[in-house]
Amino acid sequence: MIRVPEVRLIGPEGDQLGVVPVQAALQQAQEAGLDLVEISPTAKPPVCKIMDYGKFRFEEEKRMKDSRKRQKIIKIKEIKFRPITDEHDFEYKVKNGVKFLERGDKVKFTVRFRGREMAHEDLGFRVIDKVREIVQQNIAVIEEKKAAFEGRNLIMIMAPVKKTAKRPASGDTDDDEEEDVIEVIEEDTESESDDEDED
Repeated sequence: MIRVPEVRLIGPEGDQLGVVPVQAALQQAQEAGLDLVEISPTAKPPVCKIMDYGKFRFEEEKRMKDSRKRQKIIKIKEIKFRPITDEHDFEYKVKNGVKFLERGDKVKFTVRFRGREMAHEDLGFRVIDKVREIVQQNIAVIEEKKAAFEGRNLIMIMAPVKKTAKRPASGDTDDDEEEDVIEVIEEDTESESDDEDED
């Protein structure tokens, strides 16, 4: 599969073997009972390494699996209001939002407008302002997305303030192992009582 006359060859222990004809490289790999793998095809000449390709693939898959185990999943929970949501429902929904934030999730607060309600945008901003005030009294948050309209929905996204983690002593851990991969999952946490409001 390697269709070039010569390659820069790396031995199984990582030693540089210089530029050699591809047939000579293949012969060395066969004599060692290993594979000749092209690791840098765009180089001139291409770089090939003598290695156990099956073992290499196994270790790569294991590394990817370990990496997925270290992933940190941050969910976005959505709390929906109407401009006319009654006080009891409002308090219940905001309380849920605070719980989600305390748990480390982001929360999208949405005020949904219907029909002629769009003529009273100020009511939506009053709801959002009240939400912001109550949340900030209970937990340290950052307003990741300022309140703004998206179509008929007034949306604000809040996230909990991250706690600063202690940095490990030099050489204790690999930097790559400390990185979190964030997967965003949006969930609708609208309560049944909100449907009653809409009727």
